[in-house]
Order: sequence, then structure tokens, then C-alpha cells
Amino acid sequence: MGNASDNHMEFGIFAPPMHYPAQNPTRAIQRDIEMLEYADSLGFAEAWMGEHHSGGYEIIGPSDIFLAAALERTQRIRLGTGVVSLPYHHPFHVAERAVFLDHLSMGRFMLGVGPGSLPTDAAMLGIEWKDTRKRMVESWEAIYHLLTSEEPLTRKTEWFTLNEAVLQLRPYSRPLMELAFTAMESPFGPSLAGKYGGSLISLSGTNAKGYGSLARHWSVVEEQAEEHGNTVDRSDWGVVAYIHVAESREQAQAEVANGLPKFAYYTGMVGERDFEWADAGDNGGAPVAEPTVDELIAAFGGAKIACIGTPGDAVEMIEHLIEVTGGFGKVLIFLGHDWAPQDALNRCMELISREVMPVFQGSTQAQQRATERALKTRSVRLAEQRKSITEAQSAYGSGTSTK
Repeated sequence: MGNASDNHMEFGIFAPPMHYPAQNPTRAIQRDIEMLEYADSLGFAEAWMGEHHSGGYEIIGPSDIFLAAALERTQRIRLGTGVVSLPYHHPFHVAERAVFLDHLSMGRFMLGVGPGSLPTDAAMLGIEWKDTRKRMVESWEAIYHLLTSEEPLTRKTEWFTLNEAVLQLRPYSRPLMELAFTAMESPFGPSLAGKYGGSLISLSGTNAKGYGSLARHWSVVEEQAEEHGNTVDRSDWGVVAYIHVAESREQAQAEVANGLPKFAYYTGMVGERDFEWADAGDNGGAPVAEPTVDELIAAFGGAKIACIGTPGDAVEMIEHLIEVTGGFGKVLIFLGHDWAPQDALNRCMELISREVMPVFQGSTQAQQRATERALKTRSVRLAEQRKSITEAQSAYGSGTSTK
């Protein structure tokens, strides 16, 4: 990818989502649906909603049920699982629900898959963390067969059995709904994306340790795609970015002053993110205290993993990500996190739609050229207009006017 202005970058949302526990969970879930409705109206192309089962913040467990409700209240935006944690589900159910949502949405559903992100989820379900990637591969092989073949599948593993299994519905999308894999630090997700010709969602840019591996992700996709005879395109690569914007940097920082530290404390404690303020010490691996917003902004800025500022700052951050990666097709804004009050988050989404998207989509270039042309010829056209008015006045005074 070259210059931002030469390409059409899509903008989407990646939402775990995360809601601090001291609030009404019913209202929080409704707010997540409202976020997708508003994003739909603003021109966001897609949104990915997460699946988590412990921790108290990430309260959407059955993401497919949530998406079924959201699909009924949106019109254009594509909605996907971000992601289904395959080791926690029987593969037949994952495939069957994906196809059913593909039909319900008439092609707006996307299937994102992964091994699971919270160790507490796996522990609660009696799954050893070391087995999650192996289980994901076993599950995905079965799911892919069910989605792409009408041949019955018989397979037995340590944790699931399929006997002459075949889906009674074929996908609505042709040939398939979008299939996506996630990536953080390891090449595991990118290698699967290349092997199966799927899209990639990179979360590395939201983590100081993972940031260094971001540039390598698409190379792995291309290597595996070539080995397995697939064709891949950078337009199918989505990079997740921490972005909160307001009319000024001071306003943006003030808006996240209360919510961002809560988010960072949780992700540092449960999500094991690499923040400089986190002190594993003797506190069971948790940060010893909730960080301040100033500490977080300093840490984010040093690692270039977040933008808390203006739309112009967001443009600079995205341009930097393009330079680091060599180019990608989708910016996925990390939202649904209670960093700021809802009105501020809505304004953030609107500012991104109004002032950031056009820079990377070229959608205002024709308007800008039209304005420039009008300004360049203003004096000539104004003189012509004045002359015409004077002539009309003279004609009226001399009695030669028809009116």
C-alpha cells in the first residue's frame, strides 16, 4: 500500500466489549447494540464482537446470540464474531450457527475464530491452556470441512466426535462468509489465515510486546498462502487500534480520565497486557494500583499503541501503522470499553467518520477540487455577475427591459 490518499481504507470496530462491573449489565449490553446502530449510520463497514466467560468486565458470552439481535437493528454494517473461542464449543454447533447467521443476515455475517484469550475461561471449563491451540486446529479443520463440503464427516478426537456429520443448510454467501483469524505475538493466526485464504485481525498494535511483531504478520500470511495455493490480499488485513478523539487533546484526555484507568487495570490484571506501570510483585500477578491517565498516555505514546487526541493525531497514528506494516485494508477501532461517557464515545465515532475516514478513502477530494476551482475563478466570475446586474439595471432604466 502506498500513500493513504491513494487507497480506500475501510473502517470498522473491534469490541470485546468491556464494561466495569459497578454498572447495570442489562443497560451495558443495550448500549453495545446502540453503538453498532450508530456505527452503521456513520458508515463504519464492519464490527467484530468478542466472546468471554469470566473476569466480570467482558460480559458477552454467546456472541452469536448478541449478533443476531444486532443484525435486526442494523442495515448495512457487516457483523462478525471477534472471535469464537473454538476450544470451548463443539465444532458442529459453530459451523451450523455460522451458516444460520449468514442466512439471517443475508450475507452480512463474518466468522472470526481463535483459541481463546482469557486463561480463566479455559480453567473454568476444565481445559488446560497448553491444549487450546491444538484444540482450535482440530475444531477448525472440522468446521471448514462442514462449511465447504457436502461429504459427510466422521472424526473422533479426545474432546469431540462427529459421525457422518453434514450441515442441512449451505451458506448463503458464495462461496463462503468471510473467515477471519486473530493475531497477537505468535505466527499462529497469520499462518492459518494464509493456509485457508482467510482474513486477518491483528491486535498486536494494542500491546507493547506484540507491537514489534506487527510488521511480520502479513509476510506469514503470504508465505502460507503460497505454500497452500491460495491468493490473499492486504485489503483483507484489519489492524486494531486504540483511538479516542475529541475536538482537542485536552478534551480527549479529560474524557478518558475516569474510564481508561479502570480498563487498563482490568487488562493488566486479567488480560496480561504489558503496561509499564504493572507490577507483578507479590500481588498475585496483578498491578498493585490503578494507574493514572497520565501514566497510561505516556506509556501508550512511548509504544505508539494508542491515540488519545484529535482527529489529526489519529490520522498520524494510522499513517504510522501503514508505514510500519507496509499497508493494510482495514482500521478496526477498539471500542465498547467505557473509556469515556457514552456521549463522548459517540462524538469520537462521529469525528472519526467526519474527519479521519475521508483522509484514507479519498471521499472528499472531488469536493476539495471543486472548492479550489471556485476560489481560483472567483474574481472573474464575480466581475461577470456584477456586469450582468449593471446591464440589467441600465436596461430597466432606459425602458428596454421586458419586465
